[in-house]
Amino acid sequence: MSHFTTSLMELLYQGESIDEIIRVEIEKAVNELLQHEMTALLTYEKYEFVGYGTGNSRNGQYERQLNTRFGTITVVMPRDRNGEFSPVTIAPYQRSTDELESMVIKLYQQGMTTREIAEIIERMYGAHYSPQTISNMSQAMDEQVRAFHSRPVQAHYTVLLMDATWLNVRRDSVAKEAVHIIVGITPEGHKEVLDYAIFPSESSNNYQEMCQSLKERGLERVDLFVSDGLTGIRDACLSVFPKARHQSCWVHIARTVARCVRVSDRKEILDALKQVYQADDAEGAKEALTAFLDQYSKRYPKLREKLSIDDLSLFSFYEFDSAIRRSIYTTNLLEGFNKQLKRLTKRKEQFPNEASLDRFLCTVCLEYNRKFSARIHKGFGQLTN
Repeated sequence: MSHFTTSLMELLYQGESIDEIIRVEIEKAVNELLQHEMTALLTYEKYEFVGYGTGNSRNGQYERQLNTRFGTITVVMPRDRNGEFSPVTIAPYQRSTDELESMVIKLYQQGMTTREIAEIIERMYGAHYSPQTISNMSQAMDEQVRAFHSRPVQAHYTVLLMDATWLNVRRDSVAKEAVHIIVGITPEGHKEVLDYAIFPSESSNNYQEMCQSLKERGLERVDLFVSDGLTGIRDACLSVFPKARHQSCWVHIARTVARCVRVSDRKEILDALKQVYQADDAEGAKEALTAFLDQYSKRYPKLREKLSIDDLSLFSFYEFDSAIRRSIYTTNLLEGFNKQLKRLTKRKEQFPNEASLDRFLCTVCLEYNRKFSARIHKGFGQLTN
């Protein structure tokens, strides 16, 4: 039985932590691997006569500290005279394992501040990490962020849902900025966050720019855009995909109607409005809207300004199979995602810069896509065409 096995069994029998013995063994193993890598580079063992006159040789060593989940290990890095040694075991300038970086990114994704993460890492690993160090580690995601914004997308999406949420970010001062988000659902019912973008304010031109970017990344066909009533958003979307249709979110419409009427009348009027977007077909919906306006617009004239029988964006979802209408007459799916963002950012009073917010959003979007991209959204599994 080896010394390691004997020691391990003794510690287990005594009920003590085995972290220290594992830390020592990892330290030994890493240093042995580094020496083997140097031998592989030079093609001869240390002190061997065949090494003389080869043009390169060992040139001392230096120590580095590497933080692992079992504690800090001392790594003895060998050097060669020509400076050609580039170890695979430990990357150049690496001071922690990938596991640590992954954990930092995961904690960052959960909305924790860099100071809170530094305190957790210090308790777990017994080494001090400044908030700036944690922030630098999270910057390992920058390449992943760039890849997310430039990755190819599918050629055809049945629905693109568009909405924005507001998060605090610091530039010269702290202010809420609009995070524009686009979620797509394929004809098979798979959904994913296609893209997001940070702008100081919400604008239809911003969505137009995002749609153009998606087109350049491979998107060829969109059947339906679903959004709130942002001015100009219909024209912005159809300028990029002219064969698509646009649907205004009926939940947003209902909120607008609620603001136009007295509190005492809201329940009655909103219940009547449901008859419009819960009708069996477009003709029935138009008849219900006409009856709704005839009944309530005398009392509240502004309702005719907000709702028009000729509005092409009110009834587009009726052109689709009834199985999926409940999924496409509103942006509720995307609003649920936005609520998740709000919940995760509760712990953060602000993001120190746009890059920090970008990294946070990317981690959340990647996790969302991993979780939902293979699932079939409600109703889409019943479609045959």
